[in-house]
Amino acid sequence: MVCGSLDMNKRQNRCPTLSLAASLLGMAILAAGAGCASRGDARQLKWQPLFNGKDLTGWTIKCKPADQGRDFWRVEDGCIVADSMGRADHDYVWLVCDREFSDFALRLSFQAYKDSPGNSGVQIRSRYDDQAGWMDGPQVDINPPAPWRTGMIWDETRGSGRWLFPSEPKGQWVNQLMANPDLVFYYDNEGPGWNSLEIQVVGSTVNATLNGVPVTSYCDDAGVLKDAAHQARGVGTQGHIALQIHTGDQLRIRFKDLMVAEPKP
Repeated sequence: MVCGSLDMNKRQNRCPTLSLAASLLGMAILAAGAGCASRGDARQLKWQPLFNGKDLTGWTIKCKPADQGRDFWRVEDGCIVADSMGRADHDYVWLVCDREFSDFALRLSFQAYKDSPGNSGVQIRSRYDDQAGWMDGPQVDINPPAPWRTGMIWDETRGSGRWLFPSEPKGQWVNQLMANPDLVFYYDNEGPGWNSLEIQVVGSTVNATLNGVPVTSYCDDAGVLKDAAHQARGVGTQGHIALQIHTGDQLRIRFKDLMVAEPKP
């Protein structure tokens, strides 16, 4: 294969959402209008590739020792491929971008499969602890078995471990009634066969758009991502972008066209 209405929980603190193109013209204005801090001038953003389409240069696989060398991540036909099908005996396995980011916009395409029961996601402002074998930081979920969850934000940070958007207390779970009913999700044999995911992270806001439909508008007015748990791990306000294979899951998913833009200081 060649790789070519936000009516959620009323408890949410929502920031305005814009298309990615509009946000690039006013990213700083977007965050300021939501009462959240912002830095830089979005008009100076310049898109850069995060993946060269040939190999995993600029990325590092992070996992526990037992999973090292098991070829869960590879490059195939110009795509990053995560494949743990038939091999559920593993812990979390991450593909981590070597660069760190604070405020940024990320766009990527992913291809999901109906016969793949596993979960994935995109870590933002995160950090892997090699000694503990754990990734701390927030994650924008990608969940092919239940696509309505895609775009919601789960916090992997030790000491937190809960849904940030929709906001749920620790130990409670999200449900489909909290998702945008207009969400659009394609499997490999449907429509274009690919999904476009756009993530904007500015100051205390995180916005996600899936196939042109806003699915997440998170404004951290409560300062969760700056609390003691996140500061202790060095995450929440700055860190790495990473792609996930969930522990114990059989997952097949492809990524391509990974691009990032940052406001100039």
